[in-house]
Amino acid sequence: MILAMIGTWQLIIILITVFIFILPTIIALVDILKNEFDGNNKIVWVVVVLFGSVLGAILYFIIGRKQRLKTTD
Repeated sequence: MILAMIGTWQLIIILITVFIFILPTIIALVDILKNEFDGNNKIVWVVVVLFGSVLGAILYFIIGRKQRLKTTD
């Protein structure tokens, strides 16, 4: 019933909101969980991204990616 009340423009706005706010957070969390960090940095970055949402994800991409441990493959 509720979905029938959503129009085209509302659906477009919802999708844009998802891409702007949720997608960067998910990408940051996946990147954090796939990589190794020194000490408790992994836990700290997960908390920052979860509670900071888009701002936390932006901070991770600017600051946190430099803190990852280098792996030798």
